[in-house]
Amino acid sequence: MRSLARVGLALLVVLLMAPLARAGDGLALTPPMGWNSWNKFGCNVSEKLIRDAADALVSSGMKDTGYEYVVIDDCWQVRRDAAGKIVADPERFPSGIKALADAIHAKGLKFGIYSDAGSMTCAKRPGSKGHETQDAKIYAEWGVDYLKYDWCSTDGQDTRDSYAKMSRALRASGRPIVFSICEWGNSKPWTWAQGIGHLWRATGDIQDCWDCGASWGGMGVVHIIDLMADLYAFSGPGHWNDPDMLEVGNHGLTLAENRAHFSFWALFAAPLMAGNDLQSMKPEIRDILTNREVIAVDQDPLGMQGRKVRDAGAHEVWVKPLADGSRAVILFNRGSEESPIAAPWEDIGLFPGGKALVRDLWKKADVGSFTGRFEAKVEPHGVVMVKITPQF
Repeated sequence: MRSLARVGLALLVVLLMAPLARAGDGLALTPPMGWNSWNKFGCNVSEKLIRDAADALVSSGMKDTGYEYVVIDDCWQVRRDAAGKIVADPERFPSGIKALADAIHAKGLKFGIYSDAGSMTCAKRPGSKGHETQDAKIYAEWGVDYLKYDWCSTDGQDTRDSYAKMSRALRASGRPIVFSICEWGNSKPWTWAQGIGHLWRATGDIQDCWDCGASWGGMGVVHIIDLMADLYAFSGPGHWNDPDMLEVGNHGLTLAENRAHFSFWALFAAPLMAGNDLQSMKPEIRDILTNREVIAVDQDPLGMQGRKVRDAGAHEVWVKPLADGSRAVILFNRGSEESPIAAPWEDIGLFPGGKALVRDLWKKADVGSFTGRFEAKVEPHGVVMVKITPQF
């Protein structure tokens, strides 16, 4: 194995220089968690679907583990009226959006909605171009808590200016609304979007597969992992890199791949927006989505994104420093055969000869005390995810 870096000192420097200052508006100080309709249902959204999803978020135990946003993606809107006000589909949302938001709030959850910076959304519904202030005001009146803002039909528009315009409109609305920028990482929003949005897409759209791609820009889980690898310096409380919504439970991944997918999103301090059918999910998928120990890594208040520290072809080691001085570590096997993978202490920022306690976050069990390194066998396309706590 070859080490990418001896990162003990480097991690200390990153810890000291990390952007720990909290966002001025106090929103999204940890990565947002919730559910979004798109990955499973696409345009087939309705009032009943969203209400049922909210019910399932509660009954499944997901709400109790931190999932709070219920977000309608594209296709809820059909037109604008004579005054320019956005109109929800009256057949699919007969009670109206405000009544739906009120019902979700009554369950102790928060409500999210979707629009686009262009003249039309990606599904050819009315976008917000030229209506930013008007739309932000109506969202506030409806009780919206979260806006996902896409980037279709935007020919000739400046990316930063377009998102800043909606950001200003949301702030002026008088309601705290988390702003999710979704332009697929094309303009490197991690370099400019802090202070405009609370999270920004750093990659193309996720697909329900492990190692795949599409001509329109969709990509599998492992491709997104690779795109996120070098962005760790740009993420922190109130400003998160977003590798897209979760595909956990949507049938395109094996159980090992689902666990790896969720583990990496937690290590990345990524928003955890489930995208499966919550009413029909199997117990093993529920167990992944509600693993409190893995979720705690994602929600760690230090807010650091994990990074790769060892690369030996198919075998990798990734680390995320945590607020209590411990490390969340992923041993990742890209290969097709079960293999042992080791994490030397010097790679993860611990004293090389020191002792540390190791806890397996998927087995939810302490493994023991180790000196200098930890090694485990890792299944194909799988991970072993541990929390390593130095013993002083």
